[in-house]
Amino acid sequence: MSLKSSLLFYISVLFVLTACKSKSEVEKPNILFILVDDLGWADLGYTGSKYHETPNVDKLATEGMVFTDAYAACPVCSPSRAAIMSGKYPARLDLTDYIPGNRQWGPHKDQKLASHPFKLQLDLEEYTLAEALKDAGYKTMFAGKWHLGEEEKYYPDQQGFDINIAGNKTGHPAGGYFSPYKNPQIEDGYEGEYLTDRLTDEVIQFIRQHKDSTFFAYLSYYTVHLPLQAKPEKVKKYQDKLAEMNYSDEESFNEGKTWFKNIQNMPRYAAMVESMDENVGRVLDVLDELGLAENTIVVFTSDNGGMASNTNKDLIPTTNAPLRAGKGFLYDGGIREPLLIRWPSKIQSGSNSTPVTGVDLYPTLLDLAGLSMNTEQHKDGVSLKPLLENESIAERPIFWHYPHYSGGLGGRPSGAIRLGKYKLIEFYEDMHLELYNLENDISEKNDLSAKFPEKTIELKNLLHQWRNEVDAQMPYPNPDYELVNKE
Repeated sequence: MSLKSSLLFYISVLFVLTACKSKSEVEKPNILFILVDDLGWADLGYTGSKYHETPNVDKLATEGMVFTDAYAACPVCSPSRAAIMSGKYPARLDLTDYIPGNRQWGPHKDQKLASHPFKLQLDLEEYTLAEALKDAGYKTMFAGKWHLGEEEKYYPDQQGFDINIAGNKTGHPAGGYFSPYKNPQIEDGYEGEYLTDRLTDEVIQFIRQHKDSTFFAYLSYYTVHLPLQAKPEKVKKYQDKLAEMNYSDEESFNEGKTWFKNIQNMPRYAAMVESMDENVGRVLDVLDELGLAENTIVVFTSDNGGMASNTNKDLIPTTNAPLRAGKGFLYDGGIREPLLIRWPSKIQSGSNSTPVTGVDLYPTLLDLAGLSMNTEQHKDGVSLKPLLENESIAERPIFWHYPHYSGGLGGRPSGAIRLGKYKLIEFYEDMHLELYNLENDISEKNDLSAKFPEKTIELKNLLHQWRNEVDAQMPYPNPDYELVNKE
């Protein structure tokens, strides 16, 4: 072969290899992950809300896979967020309450149990979802609520994100939802700028800048967490709508010191939900405009149940009915979440009732992106790719461990397991058990533990075995409570 022929041959091979590499890079999907803070299972139009208006999320539900029995890994925020990022249960991470938790003020004298100190960060040793995607060539961005570490060394830019906008230690907007934000991780906007709009602006800018790359954009809204602050014109709209509605049910009821809400009737909260939905629509429109929608996986979910209880009934923003209770409880109102996954070129629309949970999202996204699994890291999660392809996964138990009191919300230290249609809750104050058949009792009204003792014992044993496996920290008797009661 002549020198010229050899050069032409090697150039041709190099061209083919380069073309193959470019084709592979183009085919690797973008990922847009939308996490809404404190959004309840029943807060959306497609899940049954008659008061809140969410046309964009409802449309997304018609275009992707709806998981009807999706769960957060914890009934409060920080542990659920850590589970998504790590693929591990909060108990295994030893991060079981929001950071820094009620521990800093307790144990209170009216609480029977005290909890052990837990980690106040997602450890840097965890190989996060963002790190896995970044190492696979993704451009990564975080915008919004992080709440996974008290110190800057645990912030998003140290956990796999190239860009961090507004993510820090705070669990709610330090300066409120209108600029100035009092947040060192985001520059203040114009007077009256709304934080939900601004976070979306930042993500849209990131997507435009990286439209020719492969990106992972994690849009973690602070909304709809307290404080209840919304645009005045939207508040007025829902005040007028409320005046036109005729509720026949009682607005709220109490169990001991805790009030629970039965209906959605808070104009400011409804306005916050609408602003969230409006902004979800904005970012999805940009994907369409740039021709990226077909090759972008969109995940939409929440971090715990809606806030449906409080010791002050005037501070309750929503209800999760027909689910029982809400944020801070291991009844389904506290942990069942909206979960939508859309990828138009690969996933058919529909719904699936298989129980799934937050630790599953890490392996699912790796699997969908065609990346290698890292089972030692995301050891508690399973890929949901088969479900997205209208196949099935093996039945397996899902676990919760919340050894804390949820403050003014009324939740008590407890653990839970769901296996198939049955769910067992164990309350740590007296270790009593409650068993529910969620297939025909979604509201968890009928405790079946006495009727089905064998099933109760089976699930209790599985729960205890799991707690031992992950070295879950159990609460212990509060000595101040014992002293008070002796007096």
